[in-house]
Amino acid sequence: MQREKERVALGSIAASGGLTIAKGVVGVLTGSLAILSEAAHSLIDLGATIMTYFAVRISGKPADEEHHYGHGKVESVTALAETAMLFVLSGVVVWEATHRLLSNQRHIVEASLLAFAVIVVSVVVDFFRARLLYRVAHETASEALEADALHFGSDMWSSLSVLVGLGGVAFGFQWADSAAAIVVAIFVCIAGWRLGRRTIDTLTDTAPPGAAETVRRIAGRVGGVVGVDGVRVRPVGDKLFVEVAVAVSRTLPLDRVGALKEQIAKAIRTELPRAEVGVDAAPRALDDETVQERVMVIARNQALAVHHVTVHDIRGQRSVSLDLEVDRKLALGAAHDIADKLEAALREELGPGVEVETHIEPLQPPEAAGREAPLERVRAVEMTLAEIAAEAGMVRDVHNVRVRETDEGEIVNFHCRFDPALAVQVVHEKVDEVERVLRRRSPSIKRVIGHAEPSRN
Repeated sequence: MQREKERVALGSIAASGGLTIAKGVVGVLTGSLAILSEAAHSLIDLGATIMTYFAVRISGKPADEEHHYGHGKVESVTALAETAMLFVLSGVVVWEATHRLLSNQRHIVEASLLAFAVIVVSVVVDFFRARLLYRVAHETASEALEADALHFGSDMWSSLSVLVGLGGVAFGFQWADSAAAIVVAIFVCIAGWRLGRRTIDTLTDTAPPGAAETVRRIAGRVGGVVGVDGVRVRPVGDKLFVEVAVAVSRTLPLDRVGALKEQIAKAIRTELPRAEVGVDAAPRALDDETVQERVMVIARNQALAVHHVTVHDIRGQRSVSLDLEVDRKLALGAAHDIADKLEAALREELGPGVEVETHIEPLQPPEAAGREAPLERVRAVEMTLAEIAAEAGMVRDVHNVRVRETDEGEIVNFHCRFDPALAVQVVHEKVDEVERVLRRRSPSIKRVIGHAEPSRN
């Protein structure tokens, strides 16, 4: 794509150079102000296309430590310089044409076949050159190439005005040449105004029409987004930098929020392929949050591990109880301070009248060194579990029993089966019962983890 832009810019330089020389020679030979103004216009175009070529090369460089958004605005600066040159040319042409029209001095203009031929060739060249530049500018979003295309499009129409002026001169109306020059100046001014307005919009970070609304619509329809708080869009060269701020439920885990942000960015890039997207997600409390979810959010914000959150309404008063895990080596006073801080945060969230009770328990070490117990020990635990399960009732098929020895005692894992129609609460109570009885019968066991599965039909 970058090579295509540079190739078209080089071709435009060659065309501008040839037309400038041809128009300049014919303008001097015929004395036509209109042709001379066209030659000056082409000379400015030649300088502009040279600037465009270098601007296109520079704008293609990637972002660096000094230009975090890339070098795309070099094209805008170049287009602004071209705009200034267009207005200067228009002023000079209007001044000279007015002077000729109001002066008593006669300026003889020769409407030769060579003059007609040069202008016709100029119209044809500008037509095809403008079409090519517009196409490549649209494909690459290049402001510099679009500025060139705008120049040569206006050149074509101003050249047609020169043809009309030459026709008037051929029929004996010498003033027609100066009038045609003024028309050329008007076309140049119009082109300069259009180009300048668009260039200034880019340099002042004016968002493309409808871009912000499009981004807002795309982000808002992504599942998990509860609101779009802000959208900012700025064009830089062939890229569109998009910043969107969305609101998400504060109960979402961080990895889910990260995936959601990437999903939003991908959706925007799908509809706006040249967009560089940044997404900021802010947590928001939703009206449909449960008390358990609100408790977990507060605990997570304090980097605390809680479980067994229980909520009761007792005679109109809300009661919340939970298990709080802290470092097993932490002093009770320090652990109690942590619990007090959590309880205060919960009352602030749920209301001062809420009753909060925390059960402090030791956090299991993240990695405990251990070893597999001897096979005879595993067999003994397996038999004990089978006896306990039979006594408890409902518990079936104790299997996959594993016993590991650690410095703090044995850890037992086992699987068992239940009727698939039983409620989770009932199953949990039965598994807890088996675990408690096993620890009571075998004091060397410090932890038991039972995994319940539905029975096979």
